Amino acid sequence: MAARGVFIAGTDTGVGKTHVAAAMVRALARSGRRVTGMKPVAAGAEPTPEGLRNADAVALAAAGNVSAPYVLSNPYCLPLPASPHIAAEEAGICIECTQIVQAYDELSSRSDLVVVEGAGGWLAPIGPAETMEDVAAALGLPVILVVGLRLGCLNHALLTARAIESRGLPFAGWVANAVEPTFEHAAANVAALERRLRAPLLDSVAFNQSGFASPEALDRLEEALSLW
Repeated sequence: MAARGVFIAGTDTGVGKTHVAAAMVRALARSGRRVTGMKPVAAGAEPTPEGLRNADAVALAAAGNVSAPYVLSNPYCLPLPASPHIAAEEAGICIECTQIVQAYDELSSRSDLVVVEGAGGWLAPIGPAETMEDVAAALGLPVILVVGLRLGCLNHALLTARAIESRGLPFAGWVANAVEPTFEHAAANVAALERRLRAPLLDSVAFNQSGFASPEALDRLEEALSLW
């Protein structure tokens, strides 16, 4: 696999980015690679004896097989469960992409692949002017888009894909994630996106199921990442 990392974006908040990213980490680790997860910015954390911890960041790190300090996998751990720019302002913190890149570089030196999960949607603000898009651009990684299958997902997915490509980042693929058990016409929505998105569908995850569990899905993932 040529890529040293991949950035997991979402069409919105609550579309299952962590669920998909952790499944991806586990699948790649089972294939024999040294893989770790990274959540550069996490809003919503609980105090522990070791310090603040975010549940998504902990889950991503636990899915991998690389040992690293928590601060590398989650450089910005913010207590308030809100938009990252609000949570950062509340904590008196300025989120800097340079610090995120430094943490990523250290994780990359320990790993064959780093799976980086964004926060919220593609343009979720992280400061007065910067967004999660700026984090992805600073890392310069191929992007995989998680599409939460629910009403409105077509518009959200197509707009996000256009934004990824407009920024000049590689759009490596997308994952259809069933976030609602009774969403009507889910298959028709997936088919519509397959016709319209330039990147390949890597996996279609059923409600409450884990992604990349099948050999076919893992093969599609590895093929997509090998192009970058």
